[in-house]
Amino acid sequence: MKYMGLNELRESYLKFFESKNHLRLESFPLVPKEDKSLLLINAGMAPLKPYFTGLKTPPSKRITTCQKCIRTGDIDNVGKTSRHATFFEMLGNFSFGDYFKGEIIPWSWEFVTKVLDIPKDKLYVTIYLEDDEAFDIWVNKTDVDPSRIFRLGKEDNFWEIGQGPCGPCSEIHFDRGEGEIKTAEDFIKASESDRVVEFWNLVFTQFDKDENGVYNRLEHPNIDTGMGLERIATIMQGTKNIFEVDTIKDILDETARIADVSYGKDEKTDVSLRIIADHAKSVSFLIADGVLPSNEGRGYVLRRLLRRAARHGRLLGIKRTFINDIVEKVMANYGNAYKELVEKKDYINKVILLEEERFNETIDSGIDILKGYIEEIEEQDKSILAGDKAFKLYDTYGFPLELTEEILNEKGLVVDTEGFNKEMELQRKRAREARGESNYMGNDSNILNKIDTDLNSKFVGYKNISFSSKVSCLIKDDEFVSTLKAGEKGIIVVENTPFYAEMGGQVGDKGIIEKDGFKAEVYDCKKNISGKIIHFVNITYGELSINEEVTLTVDGKRRAAICKNHTATHLLHEALREVLGEHVSQSGSYVDGDRLRFDFTHFKGVTLEEIKEIESLVNDKIMEAFDVNTEEMSIEEAKSSGAIALFDDKYKENVRVVSVGDFSRELCGGTHVRNSGQIGLFKILSESGVAAGIRRIEAVTGFNAIHYVEEKESLIKESSLILKCSEKDLINRLHNSVQELKEKDREISELKSKLVQGAEDEILNSSIDILGIKVIRAQLKDVDTDALRDLGDSIRNKIENGVVVLSSVVGDKVNLLAMATKDAVSKGVHCGKIIKEVATIAGGGGGGRPDMAQAGGKKPEKVEEALASVEETLKSMIKA
Repeated sequence: MKYMGLNELRESYLKFFESKNHLRLESFPLVPKEDKSLLLINAGMAPLKPYFTGLKTPPSKRITTCQKCIRTGDIDNVGKTSRHATFFEMLGNFSFGDYFKGEIIPWSWEFVTKVLDIPKDKLYVTIYLEDDEAFDIWVNKTDVDPSRIFRLGKEDNFWEIGQGPCGPCSEIHFDRGEGEIKTAEDFIKASESDRVVEFWNLVFTQFDKDENGVYNRLEHPNIDTGMGLERIATIMQGTKNIFEVDTIKDILDETARIADVSYGKDEKTDVSLRIIADHAKSVSFLIADGVLPSNEGRGYVLRRLLRRAARHGRLLGIKRTFINDIVEKVMANYGNAYKELVEKKDYINKVILLEEERFNETIDSGIDILKGYIEEIEEQDKSILAGDKAFKLYDTYGFPLELTEEILNEKGLVVDTEGFNKEMELQRKRAREARGESNYMGNDSNILNKIDTDLNSKFVGYKNISFSSKVSCLIKDDEFVSTLKAGEKGIIVVENTPFYAEMGGQVGDKGIIEKDGFKAEVYDCKKNISGKIIHFVNITYGELSINEEVTLTVDGKRRAAICKNHTATHLLHEALREVLGEHVSQSGSYVDGDRLRFDFTHFKGVTLEEIKEIESLVNDKIMEAFDVNTEEMSIEEAKSSGAIALFDDKYKENVRVVSVGDFSRELCGGTHVRNSGQIGLFKILSESGVAAGIRRIEAVTGFNAIHYVEEKESLIKESSLILKCSEKDLINRLHNSVQELKEKDREISELKSKLVQGAEDEILNSSIDILGIKVIRAQLKDVDTDALRDLGDSIRNKIENGVVVLSSVVGDKVNLLAMATKDAVSKGVHCGKIIKEVATIAGGGGGGRPDMAQAGGKKPEKVEEALASVEETLKSMIKA
């Protein structure tokens, strides 16, 4: 058995199956494109699900991939076991109704024993108990020793999840130990003790399990295999765990260097090093695939991984931001196989740095809040922190539960982990409900996705806005029907349509479908999962049947406005790159007939000067009246031509490239103007942030831009009339008016301050004695918080061994202040507790330090009662 690096293993596997006439597809993104049942891609076959279920036609009946995957279900075991990881790669080869057991079993044995050169006396095979077919093929088409084949039950060697496609599997295992295993019972024990490791699972999808639990034989069975790349790498490199495989070990060693620690000397240190190495990989790939930190969904997964890595960096003694340095090693080891890491290197680094800096700020806030919780627990003479509070620290401040437990343990306190887990499960439930649930391999029950995949549905709307075609499918009330009648809502599918279906950020067309005696209003147009164009309609009058000829006419005025906005997004994208930098890339868009919205990667707000420059550049290109040309070419030709795109459908033979002169060149399936001059005018309405590292520009074009300018002009004229000045002098007049208001506000503030100071002597004379403490209470009116604090400071400085409690009613709100001298505090006075009691009565809340506290209230009528409570509160806290 020869040593093979992880990158070498990946390539050898894919090349092997290419030699068996498989189409090699690049890894799909970690974010599922059309599967709501998955938060992130968590298995090699997950992106291929539509091919297995028949919802989509595969680009080839034989496919091989190395799919990047993320799983966080066992995150607490990462770094503690030899095999758990959040990011992993899954090698796979797939047959969609083509070859079956007779081919894959010999191929798998050939790859393992000849390409990898693993000794046969180190290998065992398992099959499903009743799968005689697989046993015969193993015995007759390979040279495996039959005594090394074990039959196991459904739990081990049968793949199924509820209803839908399922079948037996056959697994190949590597034996790390010595001596031959004779029985299935001994084999199971060896597996449980990790002596025997399964590394390749061959799934034979040959049944369709119905609602009655009956296993119906599939006419065209499928093959779905999965081999964990990291796991086979541990075998080929003779390592104890996946973290010692060459590529991962290089990342781990860099972490150890930064932390100035050694791997292999202390278990706690090793766990932290493994966690950081694993999470650094995960966050790099997640960000490269468009995920950004947030408090929900995929963004929450990313944030959790980033902050967990940062937390373990602190445990290792790293006191600065460091994850970026680790990510450099991720890119060095994985960049050749995954170009997106290199292409988005600066962007990945920036997102990580911002999030790590933010965590360094929030973790300190979390510690302060936890200290407050500890004080409450100790005051109540309790020993348990409520689960919801621990979860708030975790959820709001990214505060790891283990850190909360560690700090509490130092005080002899514990966390209500059951309550914490309950809150966590509620959050997971909300996330599942937001995603939607479905069987992993079950057919999507949506009627739209049951439309015959062989049915013709072609878009002919690039050159036509009206076209005649034959009706091929009608749907009403979630059922296929033969007719649609007046007054009904339904769905129409035709063979050829000029209606653009919503895609790529561009909304679907609207218009009419008609024939003699029939008319329907098309209010939306979309595609189903297999790409069929779906017209959503209201039947105005008449009746329509299958196979009838109809004329489809798009709302031309609306389409023209959409085209203006869509071409403008291409110009805007290029203008952003020229003004802000080449790091800018599209992160989402929305184009309709009214306006355009464009999301892009950038790490700070766009200045007014930059917006002006961007807007000017776009309008320059509009005025140059460039021809807008469309070409069809291969993916490789599009890339080499410099076209900007996401390249989602990597296997497509031809793609559509849209060029606006020599200024902009993008992959795009949308509709566009013929000449940039048709856009007329481009005007930016707003620029804002929508997520960390993501900015958004909204803009209008054409007549909408003209209307916007007219509205602004009208606003300026009206403002000039109100201020009684010319438009030219408007800014100066506004500036002078603001200055005058500021001056009057200053005069009012000074007058109020003098009135307050005049009341100071009267307030000092109102003091009373409570157990040797001088107590001053006073009610004021229309005194803001700053003036109230200044007055409190002044009074406190003129007394000894005293407490000052002041209130001020401003409108329908109450400002409250408590201050105490040092000698009063030494006797047990705590202003935070005083103000809490006072504020509660006054309809508010607040707190603070022993020597000073502030609060607010909403019940001015309760102020007198609130101040009266100070006497009893003081008596309860003053030390004898």
